[in-house]
Amino acid sequence: MSPQEDQNRRLLRARDAMDRDFAKPLDVPGLAAVAFMSAAHFSRSFRAAFGETPHRYLQRRRIERAMALLRETATPVTDVAREVGFESLSTFIRTFGSIVGSSPTEFRAKAAPFSAPICFVKSWTRPSSFGQAESGAGS
Repeated sequence: MSPQEDQNRRLLRARDAMDRDFAKPLDVPGLAAVAFMSAAHFSRSFRAAFGETPHRYLQRRRIERAMALLRETATPVTDVAREVGFESLSTFIRTFGSIVGSSPTEFRAKAAPFSAPICFVKSWTRPSSFGQAESGAGS
């Protein structure tokens, strides 16, 4: 196995940990330890491999799960925020708005449950790091 393949496998191991444990308190030093790298090297390598920082990837993963909960349940927004790993409601609302382009309450009001196979629903509803609301796409 080449050194690049080894590094990519370690980065995938850390990304899998974020996917699996997104609601737990995760930080870059802990994720770097999963990948057997220093925190700085891990952050640079993760961004080079996946196109975004580990922190932003984790935020998008949490918001993706929050979108599903808001669409499919009547759980209060505060509880949704805690369930997906946000300690602060204001941080959750700000992050949700920057990624989705609306507040959690507005999203819930507009969203209807999907009746397609779950693999399609996940693909269609996954927040993208491209064209985010905060990028000021209005030219």
